[in-house]
Amino acid sequence: MNTIRNAQVAIVTGASRGIGAAIARRLSNDGFAVVVNYASSSSEADALVAELNGAGGRAVAVKADVSKAADVRRMFETAEQQLGKVDVLINNAGVIKPTPLADTSDELYDRTFDINVRGTFNTLREAAGRMNDGGRIINFSSTTVALNMPGYAIYSATKAAVETFTHVFAKELRGRNITVNAVAPGPVATALFFDGKTDEQIQHFAKMPPLERLGQPEDIASVVAFLASPAAAWVNGQVLRANGGLA
Repeated sequence: MNTIRNAQVAIVTGASRGIGAAIARRLSNDGFAVVVNYASSSSEADALVAELNGAGGRAVAVKADVSKAADVRRMFETAEQQLGKVDVLINNAGVIKPTPLADTSDELYDRTFDINVRGTFNTLREAAGRMNDGGRIINFSSTTVALNMPGYAIYSATKAAVETFTHVFAKELRGRNITVNAVAPGPVATALFFDGKTDEQIQHFAKMPPLERLGQPEDIASVVAFLASPAAAWVNGQVLRANGGLA
């Protein structure tokens, strides 16, 4: 938590809803000025920014497609101009459409890799030259990497790439006191998770962890807040599987 409110700046990608919005709220509450990144949901992003500012925080909404390097560069520039140099980067933006590998179209493959992998690559590359020393980078993987579930081959492959980025980039930033970690959630109760699932499927996923429930966005936000805080200063290059003991 910041001792001076709004003294540090955090970018949260894909922050207009779900886990990203919960992270933005938590970091704002912890004293960060927050960039609420979105790709298309401007009304939701604007409403979240109004909520955070109304509660005494500082937040701005920035539209940017993380799969486009120029958009990512502009997002960092806007953050610097309106809030200050970036201290924390949360790579939450991602897409998922479970599909058997043999049935995956070229378009679905490209879209999933463009956002989940190229998007993370673009933000990491930009952060390398723009973040304050002593900062925090938190990427998003998924517990699907550990489960090898049918239908999740392409999605899991993108998250395996993100885990590799995390391990290697942590070493490449040697000497700058910037930590690079990843969070790998299990099933979380968001609109993205519920979309296209039957009640039976939802209950199946809820019973899979030993804690016998779905994760909540706030569960993941708490883990991210820890990794973004001084308390996690000695955690670096790690993947934290926040999944209730599922894997």
